[in-house]
Order: sequence, then structure tokens, then C-alpha cells
Amino acid sequence: MSAAETRVGRLRGETAIITGSTGRGLGTEIARCFAQEGANVVITGRQVDEGQAIADELGPTATFMRADLRDSADCQALVEHAVRTFGGLSILVNNAVSGDTSGDAPLAEVSDEVWERTLAVAVGAVLRLSRHAIPAMVRTGKGSIVNIGSRVAIRGTPSLAAYTAAKGALHALTRSIAVDYAKDAIRANTVAPGFIKGKERDKGLAPERNSWVEAMHLTHPPTTTEVALAALFLASDEAASITGITLVVDGGGSIARGLTLG
Repeated sequence: MSAAETRVGRLRGETAIITGSTGRGLGTEIARCFAQEGANVVITGRQVDEGQAIADELGPTATFMRADLRDSADCQALVEHAVRTFGGLSILVNNAVSGDTSGDAPLAEVSDEVWERTLAVAVGAVLRLSRHAIPAMVRTGKGSIVNIGSRVAIRGTPSLAAYTAAKGALHALTRSIAVDYAKDAIRANTVAPGFIKGKERDKGLAPERNSWVEAMHLTHPPTTTEVALAALFLASDEAASITGITLVVDGGGSIARGLTLG
């Protein structure tokens, strides 16, 4: 049997909740990759029509439930839906972020409203949903939590004080979960992408700007599929001995700036 054949069905028998998966971006691609590898997938977000359409596309092992992750009751209901539908929960991918970055700025210019709005989803939602997901994973007998962080938590980025702080807190929270729940066979890891090629917010880049972005990477800006495959690896038993790490997926952009190397 080839290596490729042994990887098919890496998540067979697993059930995964993937937040922020209704936007046809990274979360949707993670759900698609997981479903292709045999997982039962719970699509969730606030876009009802898109969420149901994505679940329909993925087939009978996918379901959709709308949830506002700022609401603890919604988080609890989401976990209960996964357990009721598929018999348990073993994977949680915390991908949801606030889609509104307006008002983010250097720290002295960030309002309380922007600060609280940004942390409410990027950190608060992870707290609320994980708080309900972890007991379900304990009942299942194992679990893998994959938090989608960001390169900004590793390398300073101008004018994004709230977003940078939120992602930094998420990276630290991941390590805390890994330490506290190792005894329950629950792992927690972070995937930290940089600039993701093809994301909706990056469409319409001027050619010269796009060329500059490409040149700032040692390899190339990662695609949504490449980042999704990193999440897949950490969620799977292939990473059974890996917990508490931050896996940077950014084409080498955080270790050196490609243009500076000539």
C-alpha cells in the first residue's frame, strides 16, 4: 500500500466542529479537507444559506448549525448538536474571527469598542466553545483542538494592536489547554498562517502589490488548501505526539523577507 493510500480516511470515525466555516474561505476549505478524509463535519457560522449549501455539498456526513459564538448558550447547543447527530465529538477547529477590522490601529488609537469586539471572537469564542467541547471530548476518550492563529502573534504588524493581541492570547491559550488536558488525551495546537493567497479580502490587489507580496516569501504565499492541510495533520492521529505547538504556514515569510535575500 502506498503512502498516499494509507492517508486516505485519516479522520474516519472522527467528528469535527469547524467554526467560521460558512464564508467560502479557510474554514470552508478545512471542512472540505476533513470531510474528504472521512470526518463527520459540523459547519457553523452566521451565514445560514451558505452554511446549509456547504453542508449539502459535502454530503450526509456534514451538517450545519447557525451559532453566535459570543453567546455561551449557542456554543453549548452547537456541541450538543454534534454529539446528538454523530454520537460524540473529537475535533474542534477554532477558525472564526471578527470580520470587521475597522478601527484597529496602534494601541493609543484603539477604542474600547474595537478592542472588546476583536477579542470577543478571536479569544472569547474559543473560551466559550472549548469550555463545552472539552467535556464532550473527555466522554469520547480523546480530542484534538486546532486553533487558527496568525503570524502577527509572532512578528509585529503595524496598526493592528487589537488583532495582534487577540492572536497572541490565542496562541498562549492553546498552550494552556495542552498542559491542562493532556491527562484526558486531549491535544491542542495552533496553525499560524501569514498572508493567504486567494482569500476574499486579498482579491483585487494591484499587479505590482501582488508581485511584492509574492516576492516577500521564500517559497510562495500559502493557499487556503495548504493551511487546511496543516490543520488536518494536527487534528489527525498522525500528530498524536504533538501538542502545544504553533505550526507557522507562511512560505517562510516569518523567518526572512524574501526580497532582502536578493
